[in-house]
Amino acid sequence: SQMEVFAMADDFSFEITERFGVLATAKSGWTTELNKVSWGGRPAKFDIRSWSPDHEKMGKGITLTEEELAALKKTLEGMSL
Repeated sequence: SQMEVFAMADDFSFEITERFGVLATAKSGWTTELNKVSWGGRPAKFDIRSWSPDHEKMGKGITLTEEELAALKKTLEGMSL
């Protein structure tokens, strides 16, 4: 129904609340970034994904809680890169 489409669209709203850094830049101008993003008005979480230069389009990504990001940091610190 039409109502479900609107509900899905509303649920997809997002706001980048904090930018931490660009991890990579593609030739197309898209960037892979670590940001804090609020999805659908929910509390912001840490987010790693690709973004178009105007931040209106996005690629697939991963969203992490503070605890998950801390575990990732600990794992990376234990790696020899």
